[in-house]
Amino acid sequence: MLHGWIILDKPVGLGSTQAVAAVKRILRAAGEPRTKVGHGGTLDPLASGVLPIALGEATKLAGRMLDATKAYDFTIRFGTETDTLDAEGSVVTTSDVRPMLDQIEAVLPPFTGEIEQVPPAYSALKIGGKAAYARTRAGEALEMKARRVTVHEFSIRHPRESGDPAKEEKAGSGFRANDKVVHEITLSATVSKGTYVRSLARDIARALNTVGHVTMLRRTRAGPFGLDQAISLDFLEEAAKARALTRTVLPLIAALDDIPALPVTPDQARLLRHGQMLFGVPAPPGLSLATSDEVPVALVEATADGLRVVRGFNL
Repeated sequence: MLHGWIILDKPVGLGSTQAVAAVKRILRAAGEPRTKVGHGGTLDPLASGVLPIALGEATKLAGRMLDATKAYDFTIRFGTETDTLDAEGSVVTTSDVRPMLDQIEAVLPPFTGEIEQVPPAYSALKIGGKAAYARTRAGEALEMKARRVTVHEFSIRHPRESGDPAKEEKAGSGFRANDKVVHEITLSATVSKGTYVRSLARDIARALNTVGHVTMLRRTRAGPFGLDQAISLDFLEEAAKARALTRTVLPLIAALDDIPALPVTPDQARLLRHGQMLFGVPAPPGLSLATSDEVPVALVEATADGLRVVRGFNL
C-alpha cells in the first residue's frame, strides 16, 4: 500500500474533492490496494497549483498541512468588483479609477503582517454548520465577521512571471506605456492559514480608491511542497499505466521537513505504536519524529512527564 504524498498541480475547473476522487480512480485503475486518500488544503475550482494529496498513513498529517503557510500568485483586475470576488461572479460595483504602479507599491506594506480580513460570502467557511457559499446561494444575506490572518510577504511580479504565460500574452502587460496606469497587476503573497486571497484583492483595490476582482489565482507553495514537485493528473495517469506510481509519491516524512528525527529502539518503537509514553529518552523540546531503522513510528512531543505520542503511524 502507498503511504506518502502526491503533489498535484491542480488545473482550473477542478475542485479539491474532485481532485481526490480523480486520484482514487487512477489508483484503482492501476490495481493498487484500497488506499485512504485526502487533501492538505482546499483550493478553489478557479485556482490552479499546488494541492498536496495524502495517501495511506500520510492522511494523518493532513491537518498539519491545513495549518501550513501557503504562497500564491494572483492577478487583480481593477474597475469591477464581483459578488464572488473572482471572474466567475456577477458584477456588483464598478469604478473608473485606475491606480498608478507607485500607488500599488505604497499600499502593500499596510497589508503585510497581522491584519484583519473579512472572508468572502462565497467561501467554504462554516457558519452555523453550513458553508457560507451554500447559504449565500440560498439567498441569505450573511454578515461575515472579520478575522485575524498574517501576510508574511508581498511582492509585485512582472505579468509574464505569474505562472500563466498564455493568459498573460493575451492580456498584455497591464501597463500603458506612457503613464503607467495599471489596469491589472499580478502579485505574489505568502500567507498564514485562513487567509482569503480574494479578500486581499478586494481590500487592496478599495485601498487604492477603486474596486477589483481576482482573474488568476495560482498556489505556488503549500508548507514544504512547491510547484517544482507538482505533477499533473495526466502525468499521474501515465505513471499508473506504466506501473511506476511509486516514482510520483513522495515519502510520508516529506511533510515533516521541519521536524527533527529521533531514533528509537525496537522495544521503544513497540511501546509508541501502542500509544504508550516513553520515559528517560533524551529528546529536544517540542515535536520529533520517532523512527526505528529509518521507518517512521510516531510524531512525538517531549514534555516534562516524558515522550508523548501525538500521531502514530502503522508502517
